[in-house]
Amino acid sequence: MTPAAIPERNGGQILMQQLRIHGARRVFMIPGESYLPCIDALNEHTDAIEPIVCRQESGAAYMAEAYGKLTGEPGICFVTRGPGATNASIGVHTAFQDSTPMILFVGQVGNDFMEREAFQEIDYRRMFGQMAKWVAQIDRTDRIPEYISRAFAVATSGRPGPVVLALPEDTLWGRARVADLPRYPRVHSHPGAADLARMTQLLDAAERPFLLLGGNGWHQSAIDQIAGFAERFELPVGTAWRRLECFDQRHPNAAGHVGWAMTPALRQRLRDADLVLAVGTRLGEATTEGYTVIESPLPKQKLIHVYPDAAELGRVFSPTQAIVADVASFAAAAAGLAAGHAEPRGQAVRAAHQELVDSLAPLPSPGPMSLDEAAAYVDAHVPADACITVGAGNYALYPHRYRRYAGPGTSLTPTVGSMGYGLPAAISAKLEDRNRTVVCYAGDGCFQMNMQELGVALQYRLGVVVLVFNNGIWGTIRAHQEREFPARPIALSFENPDFTQIIRGYGGHGEAVERTADFGPAFERALAFAQRENLPALLEIRYDANGISPGETLMGIREAALARAAH
Repeated sequence: MTPAAIPERNGGQILMQQLRIHGARRVFMIPGESYLPCIDALNEHTDAIEPIVCRQESGAAYMAEAYGKLTGEPGICFVTRGPGATNASIGVHTAFQDSTPMILFVGQVGNDFMEREAFQEIDYRRMFGQMAKWVAQIDRTDRIPEYISRAFAVATSGRPGPVVLALPEDTLWGRARVADLPRYPRVHSHPGAADLARMTQLLDAAERPFLLLGGNGWHQSAIDQIAGFAERFELPVGTAWRRLECFDQRHPNAAGHVGWAMTPALRQRLRDADLVLAVGTRLGEATTEGYTVIESPLPKQKLIHVYPDAAELGRVFSPTQAIVADVASFAAAAAGLAAGHAEPRGQAVRAAHQELVDSLAPLPSPGPMSLDEAAAYVDAHVPADACITVGAGNYALYPHRYRRYAGPGTSLTPTVGSMGYGLPAAISAKLEDRNRTVVCYAGDGCFQMNMQELGVALQYRLGVVVLVFNNGIWGTIRAHQEREFPARPIALSFENPDFTQIIRGYGGHGEAVERTADFGPAFERALAFAQRENLPALLEIRYDANGISPGETLMGIREAALARAAH
């Protein structure tokens, strides 16, 4: 097309057309006057791009981050300048530490007002500099296609992550004749033949190898390929902290969830391993339990570290072998490898899986309402492909322990441990697949950080089921407090509203549950309502705060701390 034939468009029209070309199907947003041309341009793309009007920017950013996890494509979020950007920053921080592709567009004051501390003005390069892969400001209307194409490439290449683009008003209102750029190319990194040969030798020579999976980019065929690889090489398979969807926990090679609060048997199995093959995971603090199970900088086990970004390899751990490859490309390559280990390792695989199966039996808990029993009931009564979302708090350890996750899309949870994530993530999951059962686990404190997003579930008719765990305290912090300052609780409790009344205000179904025997019937009613009415349902689970995590009580933590202090 000749320059004269290119239609003149404003910046908002150019930007939205570019998003469409790059495959954006949904944008999560809080409307703001600072990017009005973008909002208006959505009128031209209602057949391809669905705008989701959220209630607060943190909820919008969380939904976009969850979209990135679910699809592998950048989640798109639009917020206004100043307060909108600061509210959305939690989603950017989550996307960075979770290695999730995401693009946050922020309205900005016009260039003619820049550097005067104009109304809501912030320098976003400085603000987001340490929590995004790339932060930029588009100062020329004719360069919008260039910036958008680069944003998609940066967000998805190497270690995926968030990009932040500021949009000055004069850039969006300005007009230009500029050609659209084609859809961005997805870059994949593949293991070399020499890498695979050396890895095979190390695996064949090992006596107690362990395969640890994590990161983003897993799809069903990649999981199937890595499962076949694990079967041939007789490897127990663990999933890294809050990457529960990376492997089917019902598979006979599954060994469980690796990280904080893992079972003692799994912890010991990792410590005793003579080789760890870590694929897609950064081996962060949570997965390694403070860099103790796998030590930094030099692990006691031989470590083969497979990761899509060379800059991460050798940064925290000194590996025996480092392989630059994304998870899907590695799984495809591993599917063609033949094992040659001399000694059979099947008994260890079977023992590891049996330990996982044994851990699914609910542990005893204080009081008439058992969270262990409730989580086990959910596992047994939702489909294998159901999506379970959680935020942050000790209540999350129950679905982590008792749910057998089955693969891509079955878990949405922030590895960064950010509260308020569960409900927005559940909404994003339901928008992505309205036929999928979606259950959100939320603590009473966690839920109240973003419960206003129930309005999105109401507006878009999304039948999510929310389990609110009401113990009236900041439970995780109380547990830490009892360990460090036993018997001196202060500033950790709060009085809650009646959550069952709140959900009814949003057109949903609500019940309070105080006994284990009542949970199952109430859960079935909530599921049925959500599926029938396409509206949210909520169970407020009131339980004894002493039951702080599976198999552990606050009083037990306190007594152990007092005993240590006495000696």
